[in-house]
Amino acid sequence: MAQARGSAIVATLLLLCVLLVCKNVDATNYTVGDAGGWRFNVKDWPNGKSFKAGDVLVFNYLPLFHNVVVVDKNGYDTCKAPNDAKKFQTGKDSITLVKGENYFICAFLFHCNLGMKIAINAS
Repeated sequence: MAQARGSAIVATLLLLCVLLVCKNVDATNYTVGDAGGWRFNVKDWPNGKSFKAGDVLVFNYLPLFHNVVVVDKNGYDTCKAPNDAKKFQTGKDSITLVKGENYFICAFLFHCNLGMKIAINAS
């Protein structure tokens, strides 16, 4: 009986691993802003694209001049990041989309107001 239970656990774990690998194979990498990268007036870049949870956004930029901050709808609309917001600043950041709305801004002074922000709805 114990051996059967152990085999069932191993089979379940193996199935979970296969599902996780398959999910990652389905993911698409998107370079935000395409060749121009994360820049001013990039907010319309997502238009016409179809995003899924698990897809990866790659933000390329000069870290001395920009960053990427994950915000909520209010932070996106007001261009203000809360103090506890997740901030990326390497210049080559990869961020995995979650299901639903995903909002990103540059928190450098006035950059978000100049269109350095994107909103993405991942299915």
